[in-house]
Amino acid sequence: MSTILVTGAAGFIGSNVSRALLARGDAVIGVDNLNDYYDVTLKDARLARLTSDKAFTFLKANIADKDAMLKLSDRPIDGIIHLAAQAGVRHSLTDPYTYVTSNVMGQTVMLELARKLKGLKHFVYASSSSVYGGNTKMPFAVTDPVEQPNSLYAATKRATELFGFAYAHLYGIPSTGLRFFTVYGPWGRPDMAAFIFARQIIAGEPIKVFNRGEMWRDFTYIDDIVNGVVRVLDRPATGTPPFKLYNLGNHKSEKLTDFIGEIERALQRKARLQLEPMQPGDVPATYADITESQRDLGFEPATPISAGIPKFIDWYKDYYGV
Repeated sequence: MSTILVTGAAGFIGSNVSRALLARGDAVIGVDNLNDYYDVTLKDARLARLTSDKAFTFLKANIADKDAMLKLSDRPIDGIIHLAAQAGVRHSLTDPYTYVTSNVMGQTVMLELARKLKGLKHFVYASSSSVYGGNTKMPFAVTDPVEQPNSLYAATKRATELFGFAYAHLYGIPSTGLRFFTVYGPWGRPDMAAFIFARQIIAGEPIKVFNRGEMWRDFTYIDDIVNGVVRVLDRPATGTPPFKLYNLGNHKSEKLTDFIGEIERALQRKARLQLEPMQPGDVPATYADITESQRDLGFEPATPISAGIPKFIDWYKDYYGV
């Protein structure tokens, strides 16, 4: 049995990754500060699905609190999956300090913990497709330039990659960054598109569709993401330095109005679209080149939006009693 430290364990991806690790027999130490960026009761509900397992240990702590986190350095931890972060492109325009604290300081603290752990095999952490900024070359490949972020959130995520490289170079810590592409599914985040659109359609409210509807996203179902994360954990980065970056996406860019159409079909209700100009910090399209993920990890996303959206809506209606 391996012991894996998962940060953001009450989060969308973190809770699902923790469940997958527990299901295969690993012990999980989950860390989360349960902040109120969105509904804490949803985080508590995710956590409740984990705490019933005797192999799960929970620590309420802030990843940027070095005193709290470095206390874990005497634990027998085999791997770290660092998913905790301040998320959201738009919120970074109004609260930049939180992003620097959570994403940059948080990454630094976690890497310092990794440096102190004896026997750590792999440090895996969440980056984001946002690092590609306004790149117009499609699909986005991990070899593309990423020096022009469109938002502070994207800049902090690029910083986590640079820190990961530096620690791999200086201390030989096998370090792998994962650029996630628009993850959705049951137990998701209320500030993400699937949640917002479902709520507004049910309420009969208009949906704001930015860039006059010319928005494209590589929507990736949660089960595919979890599969990719676990595959990465089991394949520590090698090389000089031992550092890797991977795209984890569906390898298909969907028009936002088609995504809304799938939600309409699943709910059997029509949406009212309100076309708006592009928002500051946003990008018109994302599209993942997963060639390296397929080659190195055997990563093959298997869930199109036509299958993933109905699963999300079924969960949404059950959880919220719709």
